[in-house]
Amino acid sequence: MPELSRFFGITVKMLFSDNVKHHKPHFHVYYNDFTASIGIDGEILEGSLPHKQMKLIQAWAAIHEDELYESWNKAVKNEPFEKIKPLQ
Repeated sequence: MPELSRFFGITVKMLFSDNVKHHKPHFHVYYNDFTASIGIDGEILEGSLPHKQMKLIQAWAAIHEDELYESWNKAVKNEPFEKIKPLQ
């Protein structure tokens, strides 16, 4: 699973051809023992994150929405995509 970004102990990844289970553009988030699938619109599709990390992910996704959709469109076609800048 290719890594999109990493910041504040949070890892964001996106799978290739991952449009079957959730049927909407999304990414996967890992923080300690927590995992979640998050829609690019910020909706939690599966799993959970602590409140603070969820707010950080939602802010990051809002800032990088265009880049996330670009990455998603490439990923569903099995094309490589670029990393996205972390929050600083």
